[in-house]
Parts: sequence; structure tokens; C-alpha cells
Amino acid sequence: MASLNKVFLIGNLTRDPELRVTPKGTAICQFGLAVNRQFKDDSGATRDETTFVDIEAWGKQGELVSKYLGKGSQCMVEGRLKLDQWEDKASGQKRSRLKVVLDNVQFLGAPRGAGGGGAATGGPAPSDDVDQSPAVERSSPPPRRPAAPPAAAPENLDEDVPF
Repeated sequence: MASLNKVFLIGNLTRDPELRVTPKGTAICQFGLAVNRQFKDDSGATRDETTFVDIEAWGKQGELVSKYLGKGSQCMVEGRLKLDQWEDKASGQKRSRLKVVLDNVQFLGAPRGAGGGGAATGGPAPSDDVDQSPAVERSSPPPRRPAAPPAAAPENLDEDVPF
């Protein structure tokens, strides 16, 4: 039987990303994402519902999230659900938590430190090795190079070539 475990979320970071490194040198970045939903209730009034999701990013993706996103930053997360289970040392009860393990991230909105409702202060705009929203242009396009003039034909061509 086929199965699928894929999640797409767009929301705002609830806290600054926390970056740690494993003993083998792999980066792990953890952050929270608030996802909002608007709907009309039975009386016709518009209501807001917010869902808070824990996100875990590994490797280069985690490093980039930690570097370029901060509390309040908007992003789109693509990933998979993962259930963590453990036994509480204090009470001995079994505990569990559902989180999203990030596969891909797109930075939305203003870059960190650019002002205007963005995140906390930070570094430069993201580099080209991170997917960015096509709706948000972060830098000017590269300058166009003029087309090279066509090469001049040599003067001693053999006119008897059959093709």
C-alpha cells in the first residue's frame, strides 16, 4: 500500500531559530511556526485560528534558516511529519510530540534586518542557494552582456564542399 507524508506550511516564526551542532558536526535548527486560518463561524463573524508547529531543519537548510530568519519572519516550509516519543523522567509517563522535519524552505517577505515588519536585526539578504518566493524580488537582475558580433567568414573557403 502506498503512503505519503508531506506537509506544506506558510507562517511566521514564533521565536528566533535555535542552532545546535551534533558531535559529528551536523547542524540542527529548531524553531516554531505560527500558521493562521481565518473562517466564519455559525453567526457569520470572522474568526482567527492559530496553530503552532515545531519545525526541525538539518544540515545546510538549518544553517540558512538560522542565519536569515528570525522571530516574526515569514516563510514557507515543506517537510514531513515525525512523531517523537519518550518517557518523562520526573513522572514516568509516556509523552509524545508531533513535529515537521524540514525538507525545503522558501523565505517570504523582507530579508532579516531590512526593516518594515521583518525579523530581528541580522545579516544580508539570502544567497542564490536557497529557494526564494518568485513573487518577492530581493535584488536586481544580473546585468545583460551584449551579444558577441558574428565571426567573420574566412576568405579562402573551398566552394566545392557538397554540403
